[in-house]
Amino acid sequence: MKCVNCKAVADEYIECELMIVLIDLILHKPKAYRHVLFNVLNHESTHFQGILWKLLVGFLVLDAYRSLLVKKPEEEWGASMSFSSFFWIYRKMLVDVFLGNYMFLCSFFLAIRSLLKTSARFSRFRDLLLAILISSYFKILLTAMMVWEFPTAVIYIIDLFVFSSNTVALKGQIIYTLQFFT
Repeated sequence: MKCVNCKAVADEYIECELMIVLIDLILHKPKAYRHVLFNVLNHESTHFQGILWKLLVGFLVLDAYRSLLVKKPEEEWGASMSFSSFFWIYRKMLVDVFLGNYMFLCSFFLAIRSLLKTSARFSRFRDLLLAILISSYFKILLTAMMVWEFPTAVIYIIDLFVFSSNTVALKGQIIYTLQFFT
């Protein structure tokens, strides 16, 4: 498709395969994020809300597992640990992660609203949340730590990848919001 105003190609990823898009996401190309956030995920579809909830649950579980890995050297984990105590620790971590991420998102949305001085609607906040969740795909690398033993520094390297990916995705999302909804 060509843009009506500038006659340039509107989305070059329309004809690309999924693997090319994934490689460009890993390379932090803003056009790839724009393609995924605005063209692949249709906001009017009936399954959009379900996708958002599934992404949120996966994000929280992986973040709780990350917290568990960071806390692991501090406490003794062994075969003698009962299932109920493991479940209690994991539930406590999940609640801590939920509250921490909730506070982060609330302060982030308030900062966006006050710094950009926009009258952002709820749907715009939902789009920003989707951008954060989609761009946190590097957290899936934590599952490799279930199989192989890595040093704790790998967790912080994954955090840096997630942070840089979030920055690229949110930059594109905020620019889009400012262009079309102010």
